[in-house]
Amino acid sequence: MRIAQVSPLYESCPPRLYGGTERIVSYLTEELVRQGHEVTLFASGDSRTKATLRAPCDRALRLDLRCEDPLPHHLILLNRVARSAEAFDIIHFHADFLHFPLFAPLRGKTLTTAHGRLDLPDLPPLFREFPMMPLVSISNAQRVPVPWATWHGTVHHGLPEGLYAQGRGDGGYLAFIGRISPEKGLDKAIKIAHKAGIRLRIAAKVDKADLDYYNSKIKRLLKTPGVEFIGEIGEREKGQFLGRALALLFPIDWPEPFGLVMIEAMANGTPVVAFRRGSVPEIIDTGVTGFIVDSVDEAVAAVPRSVALDRRTIRHRFEERFSAERMARDYVERYRDVLRRSSVNAVVLSTRATDRRAAA
Repeated sequence: MRIAQVSPLYESCPPRLYGGTERIVSYLTEELVRQGHEVTLFASGDSRTKATLRAPCDRALRLDLRCEDPLPHHLILLNRVARSAEAFDIIHFHADFLHFPLFAPLRGKTLTTAHGRLDLPDLPPLFREFPMMPLVSISNAQRVPVPWATWHGTVHHGLPEGLYAQGRGDGGYLAFIGRISPEKGLDKAIKIAHKAGIRLRIAAKVDKADLDYYNSKIKRLLKTPGVEFIGEIGEREKGQFLGRALALLFPIDWPEPFGLVMIEAMANGTPVVAFRRGSVPEIIDTGVTGFIVDSVDEAVAAVPRSVALDRRTIRHRFEERFSAERMARDYVERYRDVLRRSSVNAVVLSTRATDRRAAA
């Protein structure tokens, strides 16, 4: 199958540091290539891939100090995809919904994965305006605000099985990894670790949009005894960071669309203590890969139970449910479904046109 993968340009594929969507695009692209598909990746020029790379910009926009506005770069991206659309059987978009007006006439060969939250008031009018555009969610919980949109299923994220190895959990600390923002719950993670009497190591980045929150709410908490802030880390450091942790704390306070770090922890055999929001109940198998809680006190109580879980079983459950191989197979099924429905619709429209001409 000739497949185009269209990535956001904020990070490279894979990202050098933080970056969820671009990381998944990279894993999917490389696995599709491994499975024998002809894949073209539209991404920043500093991306690394075995696919054919087409780059509308030289480097990831977040790391390019010359970039003041990412929109022009993404418009160039979409134009270049459109100009070569005939070369592909399916065009898979991961960069939000900016492409809808341009690609609506080509809807029968497109698929769009929604990577972000969908409970925003601006999105229902958009989906109603473009009901023809096929969509995929990354969790069933993600699509709850717009269940009537044109969903072609849910595909959970996956990781290459060889990316991480089972860790020993011998570091004597709890881990927090991600962004420092109100919805990620770092303040709760600090409380949980402090009450549990266990060190907390924090590997996180601070976006410009969250600087005020960091300075006013979080900075002082990083001075709490037993708290270590190590900053933003990349994929290479993440395995050791998660693999040596006793458990991952995931005390989110928003409708998390997926939560990639949960399966990254599982790939290292590390249990997860997560708040019951968004996708969490779909990802965590209670009592097997971690525990789902509803409060700080419940999380504190769940920490020793999580530490007692079998790390080999956690790793095995990751392999069963969240491999990149499974993710790629699921997407290929969705591609074929889109193309099949498009073919059926074309036949129906052709038949109707023939009937109208005969009736005239």
